[in-house]
Amino acid sequence: MPDSQRAAQPLYGRIRDELRTTIHAGAYLPHERLPSESDLMSRYGVSRITVRQALGELEKEGVLFKVPGKGAFVSKPKPFQQLARLQGFAEAMREHGHEISNRLLDIRTLPADATVAERLQLAPGAPVTELRRVRLLNREPVSLDITYVAPHIGERLAREDLASRDVFVILENDYGIALGHADLAIDAQLADPATARLLALEPGAPLLRIERLTHDRRGHPVDFEYLYCRSDNFQFRLRIAR
Repeated sequence: MPDSQRAAQPLYGRIRDELRTTIHAGAYLPHERLPSESDLMSRYGVSRITVRQALGELEKEGVLFKVPGKGAFVSKPKPFQQLARLQGFAEAMREHGHEISNRLLDIRTLPADATVAERLQLAPGAPVTELRRVRLLNREPVSLDITYVAPHIGERLAREDLASRDVFVILENDYGIALGHADLAIDAQLADPATARLLALEPGAPLLRIERLTHDRRGHPVDFEYLYCRSDNFQFRLRIAR
């Protein structure tokens, strides 16, 4: 930051930025206690209210958490997946060394509702395969994934090891379907009781819902999904260029 901007920045902002940089550099481990408010007051020569403003900003960002009577502690970084790349969940997470598994809830053939039929370019009521899985990251549930594919693909998927393999990897490596691009829509929802139970949440907890329609290289729809994702232990990231 240029010196002119640094001088104009509020004191708590300078403290916040310096602490954030120090934490991200690895000076403090996850769940390690940060210096006390009194120590930070002495270090920076500022008032308690200024220190509390800086810590409060970092708490809002999720960089730290506070324990009443004990102080501020470094938060454990959330695993994340880049939305700018078309990847399966396991593909993305294993790149960062995370343990991934799936709990297969159900795979069945049923009539396509109007939305699924439109996305997969099928006639309403045409048969479609529905695959329901809970995705586990480091043995904690992070999302409920409901996937729809045409029956000729679904019949083959039913014979696969869906507990440990990504559908995208199976489609490309085993079935020779080259994936091209995906269209996404993201909104927020509150967890209904059934979804909350599957994701180890309280009913009414916030969720991200992602609709993802994946096409092959020729532009034909292959895979339509609803992803219901926890927001407390996982995040999506996207870099946008101007």
